[in-house]
Amino acid sequence: MKNLDKFLSILDGEVDGLLLTSRYSRHYGAEFDIAEGMAVVSKKGCRYFTDSRYIESAQKNIRDFEVLDVQGARNYPKCVNEAIADFGITALGFEEEYLTVAEFRDLEQNLNARLVPCNARINGFRAVKEPWEIQRMRKAQEIADRAFLETLPVIKAGMTELELQAELIYRMYKNGAQGLSFDPIVVSGPNSSMPHGVAGDRVIREGDFVTMDFGVLNQGYCSDTTRTVAVGYATEEMKKVYNVVLQAQLAGIAATRAGATGEEIDGAARNVIVDAGYGEYFGHSYGHSLGLEIHEAPNLSFRNPDPIPAGAVCSAEPGIYLPGKFGVRIEDVTIVGPDGCEDITNLPKDLLIL
Repeated sequence: MKNLDKFLSILDGEVDGLLLTSRYSRHYGAEFDIAEGMAVVSKKGCRYFTDSRYIESAQKNIRDFEVLDVQGARNYPKCVNEAIADFGITALGFEEEYLTVAEFRDLEQNLNARLVPCNARINGFRAVKEPWEIQRMRKAQEIADRAFLETLPVIKAGMTELELQAELIYRMYKNGAQGLSFDPIVVSGPNSSMPHGVAGDRVIREGDFVTMDFGVLNQGYCSDTTRTVAVGYATEEMKKVYNVVLQAQLAGIAATRAGATGEEIDGAARNVIVDAGYGEYFGHSYGHSLGLEIHEAPNLSFRNPDPIPAGAVCSAEPGIYLPGKFGVRIEDVTIVGPDGCEDITNLPKDLLIL
C-alpha cells in the first residue's frame, strides 16, 4: 500500500481532507523530501505546494499529487483555499503538534474549512515501517557502522571532544551519509555522565570513557547508534558499570517482540540495572522508535503500557550515569518481529580499550 493510500483511509465523516504541514508527513505521503511546502489530501484530489526553490525537483519526483508553485510564501492559504473549494473540503485534519500558535492562528483565520486536530492519526502509520523503509534504515545503519569503525583508530588521549566529533562527522559523510539524524554527542571523562552532553574543548585523557551517540540520514530515514569506549585503560569500576549496561541491553533486546508493551521491554533492561544497585542512575527510557524522525512513537518506555507492533524500528539504549565520574550507554537499532527482534547494528559490544 502506498503511504498516500494510508492517509486517504483516514478520511471519514469527521474529516474529508488533510493538511500536511510538517516536512515528515509531506515526505511520508509524497515519498519524497522537500524542505518547504504544504500538501492537501482528499479523495477528490491531492495537491502539493512549494516555492520556486524546490518546484522543479518536486515536479520531477513527486507522484500522485498535483504539484504547484505557491508563488510566494504568503500565498499558502490562498492555494490551500483553492484546493478546499475544488475538492469540496469542509473539515480539514491538521498536525497540531507541528504548528506554532502563530501558524495555527494564521491558518484558522484564513482557511475556508473547519480545522480538526488529527496529528495522532496522520502520524500513527509511521509506527510500522514498510519493507522499503526498513531497507533505507538498514543502509543508514551500515553507513554509521563503517564511520564508527573508521573513527576508532583516530581516538587518542590529547585530542579534544570537538576534534573527535569532527572526525566522526567527516567519516559519516565520507561513507555516504546524506545528512545527520541529529547533532552527534561526543563526551569524555566526567562529561560522559551527561546523557545528552555537548562536545567541547575538554582534552581526552588516559583512563577516560568516551561516549559517542550519532546517526545518519539515508533517503530521509535515520540511524541511531551509541558506543562507549575507554582510552588507555579502564578501572574495575568502569568495567563493572559497562558490563551491567551491556547485560541490560541484551535483556531488553531479548524481551523485544511484537505484543510486548513498552514498559515490559523497558523493565527487562531496567531490572538488570536496578538489581546491580544503579537504578537511580538510569533516568531515561530504554528505547524509542525512529524513522523519518529520530524520535517517533511508540516508545520502549516505563511510561508506555501499550503493545509494540511488528514492523516498528526501535532503539535499545540503556545507560548508567554517575555524576562527576563517568557514564556508559550502548545503543543499537532493532526491528520488532512477531517472535523477537533483529538487531541491525553490526558493531562490537564488548568494552573496547583503545
